[in-house]
Amino acid sequence: MPDAPQLLMFIAAGWLLNLTPGPDVLYIVSNALRSGVRAGLVAALGIVSGCFVHVFAAALGVGALLATSATAFTVLKWVGAGYLLWMGARLLLARGSDRSVVPAAGALAALPVTSLWRVYRQGFLTNVLNPKVALFFLAFVPQFIAPGTDNKVLVFLLLGLLFNLNSLPINFGYAWLAGWASRRVGTIQRAMHWMDRAAGAMFIGFGLRLAMTENPTR
Repeated sequence: MPDAPQLLMFIAAGWLLNLTPGPDVLYIVSNALRSGVRAGLVAALGIVSGCFVHVFAAALGVGALLATSATAFTVLKWVGAGYLLWMGARLLLARGSDRSVVPAAGALAALPVTSLWRVYRQGFLTNVLNPKVALFFLAFVPQFIAPGTDNKVLVFLLLGLLFNLNSLPINFGYAWLAGWASRRVGTIQRAMHWMDRAAGAMFIGFGLRLAMTENPTR
């Protein structure tokens, strides 16, 4: 494992990276605004679960495969881009009756389990189907592993686990902040129409950017 100064630098860098807005943060915030804090927390758990898949994939060499195989990278890239575009189109085309109503504070516990499962599943897929996440772990984590480390795969997994656990306070914070706003801003229901459209446009933008990502081998 890295020494104490390097470990603190790893933790600080992870927090800064997780504070940066992206499709993950957008997904957490939009769900918390629409359905309350609980939905935002579940969305965050789905995102982090997807990160664990990428950590294990990178540690086992799948990340290296994506970095070197044009075919593997292209297939996953287009699947991920298509999924982001589909989510964006759903939000852009949603009618007012299709959107969830922001529940009262006491109604959060009654949110259907099936709805929470859907929020979790979509968050998981949003992350898993983005090959750039696997490449990120493959590029970021090894910088904190000393060349003479005996079991590099184990250290990689431990650092990946630490990175994901450290992301939870940031992601939960986004969920709590958005949920707090949804309960206190009286005009949130009228703003949902435009928030859905803005979120849909951003998801489409993320999908197009992913689709135009060049293979790292080029």
